[in-house]
Amino acid sequence: MVDFGTAELTLEMIQASQLGMRAVGAGLAVGLTGVGTGLAEMGIGAAAVGATAENRDMFGLALLFTVIPETIVIFGLVVALLLLF
Repeated sequence: MVDFGTAELTLEMIQASQLGMRAVGAGLAVGLTGVGTGLAEMGIGAAAVGATAENRDMFGLALLFTVIPETIVIFGLVVALLLLF
């Protein structure tokens, strides 16, 4: 009779579990920063387009303000790469 309640953890199982947890952490780092950036750009992009429609001289500044939240995704990607390697 096989007892499934008392499984022994081997070293390979523990290492595989640690690798899986690091992969989940890396995925969360990229995914959550992407969601945060999307939410930030939602308001900034609308305001930038409105400001540019009223005054064309605001295009450069509006573009800069739209690009700044995207750096957060780069930080998330760097954290993910540090977790994986």
